[in-house]
Amino acid sequence: MALFPAFAEVETNKVRDSSKDLDWLNNKSFQSKDALFLHNQYLEDQERPSTQGLSTDRLDSCSDAEEDDSVPAKKKKRKTEKKKKRKKNKKKSGRHSGSSGSDSDTVYPSDLREKEAAEKQRAPAVATHFSWLDDLQSPTKQPFCVDRKADSANWTYKSLYRGDVARYKRKGSSSLGLEPGRQLVTWEASSKKSKGANKKGADRYFSTVSRQLLSSQPPVPALPVIPESSDATGTTVFLPLGDDEESKDKETGDKLKTSWVNPLGVYDASTALWRQGKGQQQTDQEKQEAHVGQSVALVTGRTEEFNRQLREQPSDTKLWMQYIKYQDELSAAVFGAEEEPHGSDSAERRRCSHRALLEKKLSIAERAVATNPCSITLQLERLRICQELWEPSLLAKEWKKLVFLHPNSAPLWREYLLFTQSYFSNFTVTKVNTAYGKCLSTLSAVRDGSMVSHPARPGTEEDMLDIFTLQSHFLRQSGHSEKAVSLFQAMIDFTFFKPDSVRKLSTRQQVEFFEPFWDSGEARVGELGARGWKAWMLQQERGGWLQPPAEEEDEDEEEDDEEVKDRSLPKNTIWLGVESSREAAHWLPWRPDKSKGQSEEDCDDPDRQVLFDDIGPSLIQLSSPDLQIRLLLRFLAFLGLPVDSVLCADPCAPGLLLERLSFLTQGNDVQRPLSSQDLPDTGVNSVGLTTTLQGVRKWVGLGKQGEIFLANVLSVLQPVLPARHRAALALCRMQYEKLKVLRCLRCGNKKRLRSQGKSSKRVAKQLLKEPDNRSSVVLWREFGHLEWLLGNLDEARKVFSTATALAGGSGTLKSSALCELCLLWAQLEVEEQQQCVRGGAPAGVTTSPALTVLTRLAEGTSPASSQSISPVAILKARRSYEQAMSARLSALNQNTQAKTEGQGEQRGERLRLKGLVGCYALLQYLTVGIHAANSVYDQAREATEELRNTLALAKQESHNEEASGVGVGVGVGANQPAAHPQRDVARLASECEAIAVQQAALIRYHNSVDVFPLATLRQTLTSFLTTWPDCAPLWTIYVQVENRYHSAGRARRFFHSVSRDSCSVVPRLFAIVAEQQRKQLVDGALRSSAHDAALPVLPENGLSNRIRGLFESTISTETGSHCPLLWRMYIHFLLSEGMVDKAKGIFYKALQHIPWVKGFFLDGVQLFPERMQEFVDLMTEKELRLRLPLEELDILLE
Repeated sequence: MALFPAFAEVETNKVRDSSKDLDWLNNKSFQSKDALFLHNQYLEDQERPSTQGLSTDRLDSCSDAEEDDSVPAKKKKRKTEKKKKRKKNKKKSGRHSGSSGSDSDTVYPSDLREKEAAEKQRAPAVATHFSWLDDLQSPTKQPFCVDRKADSANWTYKSLYRGDVARYKRKGSSSLGLEPGRQLVTWEASSKKSKGANKKGADRYFSTVSRQLLSSQPPVPALPVIPESSDATGTTVFLPLGDDEESKDKETGDKLKTSWVNPLGVYDASTALWRQGKGQQQTDQEKQEAHVGQSVALVTGRTEEFNRQLREQPSDTKLWMQYIKYQDELSAAVFGAEEEPHGSDSAERRRCSHRALLEKKLSIAERAVATNPCSITLQLERLRICQELWEPSLLAKEWKKLVFLHPNSAPLWREYLLFTQSYFSNFTVTKVNTAYGKCLSTLSAVRDGSMVSHPARPGTEEDMLDIFTLQSHFLRQSGHSEKAVSLFQAMIDFTFFKPDSVRKLSTRQQVEFFEPFWDSGEARVGELGARGWKAWMLQQERGGWLQPPAEEEDEDEEEDDEEVKDRSLPKNTIWLGVESSREAAHWLPWRPDKSKGQSEEDCDDPDRQVLFDDIGPSLIQLSSPDLQIRLLLRFLAFLGLPVDSVLCADPCAPGLLLERLSFLTQGNDVQRPLSSQDLPDTGVNSVGLTTTLQGVRKWVGLGKQGEIFLANVLSVLQPVLPARHRAALALCRMQYEKLKVLRCLRCGNKKRLRSQGKSSKRVAKQLLKEPDNRSSVVLWREFGHLEWLLGNLDEARKVFSTATALAGGSGTLKSSALCELCLLWAQLEVEEQQQCVRGGAPAGVTTSPALTVLTRLAEGTSPASSQSISPVAILKARRSYEQAMSARLSALNQNTQAKTEGQGEQRGERLRLKGLVGCYALLQYLTVGIHAANSVYDQAREATEELRNTLALAKQESHNEEASGVGVGVGVGANQPAAHPQRDVARLASECEAIAVQQAALIRYHNSVDVFPLATLRQTLTSFLTTWPDCAPLWTIYVQVENRYHSAGRARRFFHSVSRDSCSVVPRLFAIVAEQQRKQLVDGALRSSAHDAALPVLPENGLSNRIRGLFESTISTETGSHCPLLWRMYIHFLLSEGMVDKAKGIFYKALQHIPWVKGFFLDGVQLFPERMQEFVDLMTEKELRLRLPLEELDILLE
């Protein structure tokens, strides 16, 4: 046996020595085949884990290294060349030597023969192609074949995602599952990497790590840092940009190596600092961890503070609300730094985190409600959170349960009604109208004391009137104008013509008595021959009366013979035109004319008839005279008449009713810069005006039938109203005629203006001929302004002079109406004089007509004479104005002590300061300058605002006292609001706002005619708008001023600050308008300029995205999400930018918030004509009023 038994076969092939002295080295009992088999098996076991990541080159390098140890240095060069050649040959053949322990690569034929024989014995032959069993001549031991073609189904695994395929690496070329000894599969990732794979790639700037690093580290200073050494001004050729932490550490380490602390350089930096007695500086990661720890400790401490306070004060509702809102800040603090890349996964994570936040807030709200079950605020907050978590059916059930538990809470009812009419999945007009009726009938039962379990709260009647007004506007916006008008008709009859025999009954019993009158066919309020419910019931008790013969009425001339005038227009345009014209003509409810033998079956459109079941539950009682006149003024405002904002007191839902673009552009009249604020636009559409956003009204007024209806309403109400209420209605009618003339002026149609002027003057003269109105200075002022607008300046001056002569005397400055008349006259004279003299002030100040008017007012004489005013007269007038203003301001505090009705009227007269202040300021402006006028305005504004704040505080205290004593008194007196303090606060607020608008308009006018620093106007406007964020005229002036300059940063910051502190939608709307006007300016400049010409403005990128961001942030607010004007503006803007798909998405998103607005559907038909059928079907499904079905349109087009 050989000394090395495993290589005995190799030794036999060599030349043997004839000497037999070495026989003792042979072991004849050992079999060489067994040794070879065991050795190969051992090598295979060792090579399986080790050769997994090794290449052929590495094995060769190892063998070459062993050879280099035994070869001399001279022969290394030749061996290296041979090695390179072997590498090339091995790469081509793909094979390597199987012997790893031999110094030679020689393979002997005997080894190959033995290996082939062993394989034949071990593995039988396997077929290489498919064949049928019937075709085989002899049966085989292995009836299968080897298919080496890859099967793609093995990579599928029931999924199309590559990450689901198992990773493995094949070793060898055998088929899987056939020969376990020859195959090898590794399920680990391959260790082969490309060049440079071991180097970690740098993070991109948008990666999460980079953003976290950017937010955690301080930014690099933008300005160079001057070194503190004395040679900073020496020969240094550069300035360092900042301190580098790594270079600092490196320099510190170098210094430590050469210092006495570390003389041998064997200590590290921490040891060297320890020897110096210093601590080791924190690294960036440690600093960041410490900062995070501090923030977490702060958040934890604040949360513990909230928990402690809530344990001590569990009944504090405000504290619970703060804790719920604090969860948003907590979520932003914890997850704000963890910014995630955009994508589906990140969006899903954000949704999950938002849902987790909502669930946390819901748990806190439920705990708060359990602690305070009577808190309406916490209940509303809980349901507001649940809107994004619960199903619609469960949410509606919870709302019904809540209003059942608190039926006497009017704010809760308003929130419930808003939820009902804005929840698209459950919305229909019938459901919402029924909910309004149930709300008003329940509050009426609470008010009457019928519901003993829940006492009436203070101000219940006022809240009921607000809800009634919202119901009327809801029906108008949904297209059911007939029902809305019938509601007001029934309410006026129910309030002003109630029989004395039913006054002491409950509201429900009174409604039962009112139903026979409504169904009797008797003429109602606004119809010809109406006598009222009281007269009808009295005559029925006497046996009834005979119907007088009806007067012959002219045929309706406003109805066109052919509704479709141009059949070549698109179908959607024709449908919009016919629908809008029918809406404008048929907003009155249809009644059968008995003189013509008509019955209810003769009505072509059954929806024009209104049943008592639709309006009966909504009838309420109003015992206060102030609420009764408020009802009338709201009805006139519903018809489109301008009304006094103080007496009307619109319900607190401005965003819910905004629909007109004119609300955002009022006060832009260049020819009337001072007097254009006389009739502010409310932004609410009148009845019959349901068009697209940019549509025009068919008539300037209500049309022929509407004007007759209005005249009948005012005539039937005259005998039952007191004198002051009749004067308020006459003023509304006069201002309405003036408004129609202004609309004709804006249209530019002279023929239409001439005809409208004649009819308006005829109505105005009829009003002035009435005995109560002959000495009314207010009506004479409006009539004089009407003549001025028509261009009759001499006639207007005569009217003004006559009015001043009627109210003339020694105490003319004490009359608020006369001061307001002279102020308007002086403003008109200033505007007329500026149009005559463009580019500068008049030559002689004493010859100014405006100055003559103001001076004669102070003297108490008529300003009809055209003589010049002496300087002495001007000085006397200034002294008179100063004394009158000081006396009026000092007497303001004494007015709060008036208790009787007469004293209350005198107090309201004294609170009207805008006329006197405006006259005094205009006099100072014409004689001294703009700074003197500003001082007058500032003095008056400060005094009125101080008094307003005092009255508001007193009102709040009285309200709290009434709320605390509500369980004692449940009668009607407990339901009536404190009229005098509330009216005083509203009047003072209106006067302060009017004075602010006057001052801003005067400064803007002076800035347009003379050189004046704009900073004063900007500062004045910002201070005003901070106090009055809902004042549209002030916002209009501010937008005009700021859009004249290229830099919009200041305006954007101011808009953001006001919008953040105010919950109103008005500042956000004007912020959008300002950006849109700026974008129009930039786009116009880019289009008009040549390629190489200088631009008149600086081009600015990103305005479209900024406007879209403003829209999105506004619709995300609670008030903005229910504003129809905002959604309609958003869709028009997207279409102007060419984003059609995005506009469609916003349209369907808006339907989830304002499904009751018919004008919004009309916009959809106009902007997306291809979906006209879908929108009409949706309107029919939601029961919106549809006056022209598409089937009828097809018949009209035939």
